[in-house]
Amino acid sequence: MTEDRPLLGILLMLGFCIVAPMGDAVAKILGASVPLVQVVLLRFAVQAVLLLPIVSFARPRPWGGQGLIGLILLRTLLHIFGIGAMFTALRYLALADAVAIAFVMPFFMLLLGKHVLKEEVGPRRLWACVAGFIGTLLVIQPSFAEVGWPALLPVLVAANFSVFMLVTRRIAKRIDPVELQAVSGGMAVMLVLPLVVAGQFFGAPLLAPVVPDAAQWGLLIGIGVLGTLAHLLMTWSLRYAPSATLAPMQYLEIPFATALGLAIFGEWPNGLAGLGIVITMAAGLYVVMRERANARGRVPPAAAPAA
Repeated sequence: MTEDRPLLGILLMLGFCIVAPMGDAVAKILGASVPLVQVVLLRFAVQAVLLLPIVSFARPRPWGGQGLIGLILLRTLLHIFGIGAMFTALRYLALADAVAIAFVMPFFMLLLGKHVLKEEVGPRRLWACVAGFIGTLLVIQPSFAEVGWPALLPVLVAANFSVFMLVTRRIAKRIDPVELQAVSGGMAVMLVLPLVVAGQFFGAPLLAPVVPDAAQWGLLIGIGVLGTLAHLLMTWSLRYAPSATLAPMQYLEIPFATALGLAIFGEWPNGLAGLGIVITMAAGLYVVMRERANARGRVPPAAAPAA
């Protein structure tokens, strides 16, 4: 079992917050030209191709414990569903809006971590998460009359990935993150490939594959690489820190998504959304400072320098 190292976990989660919106941006670009199921299939196929050879040469240690395969299968199913729902949402919503709406997830995750995993959640971290949630509401500015039903998809993604991350937390200390992602990638390919075959056979528009051109192949490979890296970072972060500690940090994904939306799609948040971004960043940075202070407070007296 790996000991908790909260500050390292926070830094890894920060890396996830930077890389994950890049994959979402690529998915948004591909959304109009490549069927959803084909994008999901190739995203996991690239993950499997990248990681399975590494695992085969690394001689992984025995996993130990019962029920691990079942948990990995559950995690894979949640992963497929969450990515599919998010990619669908990105076909209708602005990048920053989709990510912001999905960021009710850390709030759900913190409560689940407290009540399901029985993780300790101090009042200051709880208030930081509440502040980040308020900031998210300012960024969202939901208008279901304009967007329609796709606005509900990121909320579904949030609920799905809250459970996904709790399952990941249960497995993260029992299996190497690279091995976990490799096995999940292989499982996902086996689960999604029959849908693509059925789509080709029945001619279903959302399932039937297309032949990508060179640019699309580059984007499809890119989404697999970015998705693999993002979820490795997330899995490593959960290996070293409780989900309740990492929950407010994830709000930092919103400003990164906003910057990408501006740079790639010309999407710029209004003043109220900008205020919300500032609040979410402040909440995440507050958690970093609290963890640094807590880490100093846990130093044993014998390790302190002599007066």
